[in-house]
Amino acid sequence: MLKITPYLGWLVIIVSLGGIFFPKLGFFLPIVFGTLIATGIFRGRWFCGNLCPRGSFNDFMLIKFSKGAPIPRAFRSMWLRIPVLIAMMAFMAVRVIGTEGAIDKVGMVFVSMCLITTAAAVLLGIGFSPRAWCTFCPMGTMQRHIGAGKHELSFTAEKCTHCNACERACPMQLSVRQMSERPDCIKCARCVAACPAGALYF
Repeated sequence: MLKITPYLGWLVIIVSLGGIFFPKLGFFLPIVFGTLIATGIFRGRWFCGNLCPRGSFNDFMLIKFSKGAPIPRAFRSMWLRIPVLIAMMAFMAVRVIGTEGAIDKVGMVFVSMCLITTAAAVLLGIGFSPRAWCTFCPMGTMQRHIGAGKHELSFTAEKCTHCNACERACPMQLSVRQMSERPDCIKCARCVAACPAGALYF
């Protein structure tokens, strides 16, 4: 996790609420999309754990209101994730085409997407865990596929004391020590920091 990570959540509030009055703020979203795709190629879901404004919002603001319940397994299923990705991309494409290129209208399309996804993240974050939305976030799903196998977390089994500190620290509720069960690791390194034996590293 970067030093700036805890403060990026404010951008979600600025774009979601400020965008209603200043639609051009919505163009912040394409910048985010471009950045996450670029980083995803080399580091998988690293953006999610370090630079994602909504991830920061969930981890450092929404967490105060969350039940902290287990994330439903169904949220991780590609049977949910792929349709959500396709639906979001189609919705944005249709809306943008319908604006006929008017700058403020295009900006408002992105603002409306930010509002919709933020509302979903808040509801799921309160009802389950702060990162519940992130388990099937379309952008996270995209990064998972384009950056598969990149910047992977490594585990030295001989050093592990089985204290489970790493799994308690993982915001995505992943089985940190099981190599085959964490393709959605967001590379936040909280498990690395939490491990008292130094068994985890990137």
